[in-house]
Amino acid sequence: MAAAGSASWQPQEEGLKEICGLLEQQISPYSSADKSQIWQQLQHYSQFPDFNNYLVFILARAEGQSGEIRQAAGLLLKNNLRTAYKLMSPAHQQYIKSELLPCLGAADKHIRSTVGTIVTVVVQQGGILGWPELLQALVNCLDSSDLNHMEGAMDALSKICEDIPQVLDSDVPGLAERPIKIFLPRLFQFFQSPHTSLRKLSLDSVNQYIMLMPSALYTSMDKFLQGLFVLANDPAAEVRKLVCAAFVQLIEIHPSFLEPHLKNVIEYMLQVSKDTDDEVALEACEFWSAYCDAQLPYENLREYLPRLIPILLSNMVYADDDESLVDAEEDESLPDRDQDLKPRFHTPRFHGSDDADDDDDDSYGIWNLRKCSAAALDVLSNVFGDETLPTLMPIIEAKLSASGDEAWKDREAAVLTLGAIAEGCINGLYPHLSEIVAFLIPLLDDKFALIRSISCWTLSRFSKYIVQDSGNKKGYEQFDSVLTGLLRRILDTNKRVQEAACSAFATLEEEAAEELAPRLEVILQHLMCAFGKYQRRNIRIVYDAIGTLADAVGEKLNQPVYLEILMPPLIAKWQQVSNSDKDLFRLLECFTSIVQALGTGFSQFDQPVFQRCINIIQTQQLAKVDPISAGVQYDKEFIVCSLDLLSGLTEGLQGGIESLVAQSNLRDLLLQCCMDDDTDVRQSAFALVGDLAKVCPVHLRPRLSEFLDVATNQLTTPKLNETIAVANNACWAIGELAIKVRQEISPVVMTVISCLVPILQHAEQGVNKSVVENTAITLGRLAWVCPDLVSPHMEHFMQPWCISLSMIRDDIEKEDAFRGLCAVVRANPSAALSSLVLMCKAFASWDEIRNGELHNEVCQVLHGYKQMLRNGAWDQCMSALEPPEKDKLSKYQV
Repeated sequence: MAAAGSASWQPQEEGLKEICGLLEQQISPYSSADKSQIWQQLQHYSQFPDFNNYLVFILARAEGQSGEIRQAAGLLLKNNLRTAYKLMSPAHQQYIKSELLPCLGAADKHIRSTVGTIVTVVVQQGGILGWPELLQALVNCLDSSDLNHMEGAMDALSKICEDIPQVLDSDVPGLAERPIKIFLPRLFQFFQSPHTSLRKLSLDSVNQYIMLMPSALYTSMDKFLQGLFVLANDPAAEVRKLVCAAFVQLIEIHPSFLEPHLKNVIEYMLQVSKDTDDEVALEACEFWSAYCDAQLPYENLREYLPRLIPILLSNMVYADDDESLVDAEEDESLPDRDQDLKPRFHTPRFHGSDDADDDDDDSYGIWNLRKCSAAALDVLSNVFGDETLPTLMPIIEAKLSASGDEAWKDREAAVLTLGAIAEGCINGLYPHLSEIVAFLIPLLDDKFALIRSISCWTLSRFSKYIVQDSGNKKGYEQFDSVLTGLLRRILDTNKRVQEAACSAFATLEEEAAEELAPRLEVILQHLMCAFGKYQRRNIRIVYDAIGTLADAVGEKLNQPVYLEILMPPLIAKWQQVSNSDKDLFRLLECFTSIVQALGTGFSQFDQPVFQRCINIIQTQQLAKVDPISAGVQYDKEFIVCSLDLLSGLTEGLQGGIESLVAQSNLRDLLLQCCMDDDTDVRQSAFALVGDLAKVCPVHLRPRLSEFLDVATNQLTTPKLNETIAVANNACWAIGELAIKVRQEISPVVMTVISCLVPILQHAEQGVNKSVVENTAITLGRLAWVCPDLVSPHMEHFMQPWCISLSMIRDDIEKEDAFRGLCAVVRANPSAALSSLVLMCKAFASWDEIRNGELHNEVCQVLHGYKQMLRNGAWDQCMSALEPPEKDKLSKYQV
């Protein structure tokens, strides 16, 4: 190729021809050439230092070539610069930059747009300082009267604002002010341009800064708002959409700016919420939920409800082109396409009281005006409650009574509305609940699939109250009708209905819990029948429904008659799904729930399940370093789900897991997982360490010091907040190990305590509640097994520790912690004197201490202090307690 870069770099004709020929073959739909070979050839050329010079030359100067070839050269250049720009010689960088600038105003719109994209990549890679000529070139183009120049510069600028907005809001040597301050007045000016493209690009650029709010925008806010009001009724829908987006962002992030103009903004948003363009209306409808979240007075919105609610309800009717209308026709026999299967993420195991909910919304379709309006109505009904009903109910009743096939969409929207307001308006709806449910049950059998599916969802929104009322005969009959109706729909032939019914049933299961026990056989028959006939996407929801059922009924599932229905199909699926199939995630989660419900009843299935988890972890750990040997691509989710199922097995089988662990290499694999660089893997690994410590610590003992060191490291990381869930599980695991290995824990006690104390001291500052509880418990367990090591330091943490201990619910872990409290106080009574009132409050937090030994220890501690404190000091301490706390302490005869 040509001699390396001088300012007068020129391409060689031969090389130019060859590259243009390859690009032509690459983009031509009619070319018979092997595209991958062409790609390899272009990659080969990328090795030459001046290949990118050729590409920019073709883009900028190859007038004789078609626009498509020039654009293809530009796109290849953009991708190359992303990875190679910083490695290029300064001369080549300079050549590319000098060729790009004159093209900002190219006559061909597509060339201009490609140049704008490349300019953004160069700024991303080399910074604004590395290209001082760019800012001046952009300003010159914006200030010119040539539309191509203005559009080209505006296109490049809008891409910089979108991808790297912060570069324009930073100091540039040689400039008196930040670039954003130079550009903003020009952007505002374009708001009034006669050219739609300039109005759109300029507003889009300013919108990128609402979140960052540089001082340049902050001080020109009045000008921005005036500009928005000018553009509010723009003839171009894309501009109106951006006006709505600006108002939504402002109300979310800086509501105070809009307060003086609220009436006008609300009036405008009402108008555009029914815009003829659905995308504008969708953007506008985001405003209502955002307003309710913005801590602005609800009063301002109240008077508009009678006008707003009918607009939202009208938007909730299916549009004729809604993709769901096509999906709704899908028969169950049609296999799912890969793109129908959304990726799904497992929530790693978390030891504590506020277990993170896995809110995995795998529902059909994309966000649209109908869903956004329903969400807005849900939020409004939660804010204004029954006040919305006088406007809502006449419309709902009119839509529900609309007869004939052509009115089915209105009926469907009315059912959706009832579901949307089920939570917020429950007080007003509750007296009519049995009529509402009686009306919905027949709709489960409607001829229109989308009415059947929405009726499932709406019934699930009332499930809490349906279950609540099942205590009386009529309520029980209605609960039974809902349950059997949903089971019928689970076996619907329509995929959409199957999904809605299965999800609704899972919600009903959570509410009904043990109420389901008498019907377990028929429920399992329906679920396993669905399991046999569903396609891949919906089978994932059956797994969830089975898992939720196991969680709901617990050990009642442990009957031979139920296991004969449930287990054979699951075991068959278990054997059929490969170790690299992502459908295995749901199956592993489902088994985790079943194991915990069955307890030792699962022991007949435990060996193959345990061994498979071990194999999966082993294979994935190998895949991480050598995917070829492992035969699979690494995916941490397989490890996390397997660790969590092993935790479930340990919890369910208790001591029964011991022989399985003894014959495996779990200990070594687990230690490796505890040192993994992924936080989710470590989080689940430490949960399993804690679970194993409870039932078979003997198998962790050979590598105990390593487990303790790694666990302690989780508490000493500088960015604890980012890995708080890992720290939580590690902290709990240390406590579980401590009470089993007793004195062997002593080498790490002081390090662990130095990490735990700051967590307790900052408990008030919004640290996760479970983390604080586990910290207080582990500190107590260490104090119990090594009081001589802990007691000399107790005055540093007594106060926050006692406060945290008093928040914990009564259970075995709390007992251990209080054994530790008593042990250190006996060892060093004077150090706890200044915290005596808080200690008494902690003792009074027990409803009842069932453990006789602990009860006696608390008595001894309190009596010891009563004897120690003379001259009314004890009475003074008692007077600082609330009457109920004094009552609780009277159990200890003080």
